[in-house]
Amino acid sequence: MYDIAIVGAGINGCSVAYEFIQEGKSVILFDKEGVAAGGSGAAGAFISPKFSKSGELREMLDAAFSYSLNYYKTNFPRSFQASQLLHIAKDDKDDAMLGEYKKNPAFGLEEASQEVLDSLTETAKKREHISLNAAIVNAQSVCQEMSKSAKFVREKVENLRYDDGFWLINETYAAKEVVLATGAYEKVIKEPYIDVRGIWGHRVDVETSSQNPYSLHQFVSISKSSEKNGKNLLAIGATHNIHYHPDKNQESYDIEKGRAELLEKAAQTINLKDVKIIKDYTGLRSGSVDYMPLLGSLILSDETIKACGNRLQDKRISYDEFSYYPNLYIINGSGGYGFVLAPYLAKILKEYILSGKKIDKSIAPARYFARWARRRK
Repeated sequence: MYDIAIVGAGINGCSVAYEFIQEGKSVILFDKEGVAAGGSGAAGAFISPKFSKSGELREMLDAAFSYSLNYYKTNFPRSFQASQLLHIAKDDKDDAMLGEYKKNPAFGLEEASQEVLDSLTETAKKREHISLNAAIVNAQSVCQEMSKSAKFVREKVENLRYDDGFWLINETYAAKEVVLATGAYEKVIKEPYIDVRGIWGHRVDVETSSQNPYSLHQFVSISKSSEKNGKNLLAIGATHNIHYHPDKNQESYDIEKGRAELLEKAAQTINLKDVKIIKDYTGLRSGSVDYMPLLGSLILSDETIKACGNRLQDKRISYDEFSYYPNLYIINGSGGYGFVLAPYLAKILKEYILSGKKIDKSIAPARYFARWARRRK
């Protein structure tokens, strides 16, 4: 019997595992492919804030950025690399937005060095930009470090059954609590109101003769240069294709076409010379339809509909009136900000499970159920 079982070993699942391991809990972690084998492994793992107008998502990402920057630096220094970030507008609309952001920035801004500005393309030089101190983490190694004290099972979870106070997993393993961190892959619990969209990610590690001292974000993300075995390496990645899903598309993802698109987009920002592809990483990320993550308890839809009836049409109905699965939770829908949000959300989830600290309604799965239930009529 384990204290907690986690289904999905991406950055969300591994962050939750680490939180509970630190509390002395026994943790079992499931993934059909391996630790950071999907969308998390394909991520550039840039730790940066969101540059946008004020709103719930920006406020959450501002808090998560500050928290996660210190979290990785303190707990996983071997997987952490400080890096000044240069964020460049894509178009006129972005120019205006970054101009407004500069008037009331959430963090201290830095001056970009002339060396970096000179390395940009002529088109990129004309765009508005913002620079601040940020970071990159090694996606694979940080997930491995987080989960190393958990029992890992390379197995697809196909059956969850609650029986007499605990969850039985694949009729073999037992846990008191279960967290679903499955991203946009097949749902273990098939509740109709849970709606996340798959976003295919692609990252390439390249060797180049060009030096890049900053992380660059524009049409794609380009990492700060690093040296390995005497070679100058950097990573280029993007949330790449909203139409491709490995479980739904009959054809395989076209790696060559994806590489070409990444390099073409990178070339709009910076002049890279003598580029040689070293390795590809691909995987599916999950985003929510309202862009806010999903965190907290799962609602039993049939039982709630029966119990609440027409009151579900009232937008003021309290989420406390809903019926919930016992000791079953979800962490999902972080989109392209998974490595920024995961440690922050995992801490909130731990405090909710162990101490009963409430989760904000803006990220609770109950919001999805409430909208879905009203649309049913």
